[in-house]
Amino acid sequence: MENESRDAGPQARYFAALARGRFEVQRCGDCDRHQFYPRTLCVHCGSLALQWAAPSGEGVVYSFSVVRRKPEAGGDYNVALVDLREGIRMMSRVEGVAPDDLHIGMPVRARVRDGEGGPLVVFDAQGVAA
Repeated sequence: MENESRDAGPQARYFAALARGRFEVQRCGDCDRHQFYPRTLCVHCGSLALQWAAPSGEGVVYSFSVVRRKPEAGGDYNVALVDLREGIRMMSRVEGVAPDDLHIGMPVRARVRDGEGGPLVVFDAQGVAA
């Protein structure tokens, strides 16, 4: 994948990819490990040899919390920590599953969707009837 542009930091590059509908994370060219949130150095080995790669999007729910709201305020939703197959953990939400049906270890898959503040990565439960 392309290397970091000199005029756009890693966070800007990440959000620019999301705006194009692409979910990308950094992978170190030296230690071959992935990282998230985008940074200028590898958090594992300190290398500058970071590249952008599209992750599999496959993961499992590590932990979650349910935010309870009145129906007129939009209803309940979850905030989840998801461990991706690439070894990174992200905070997001799992959509299309009732809060009471969400569970730790649930397999999920990432997708990019439009949100109120711009595009974001959310997860869909896999192997669960919606």
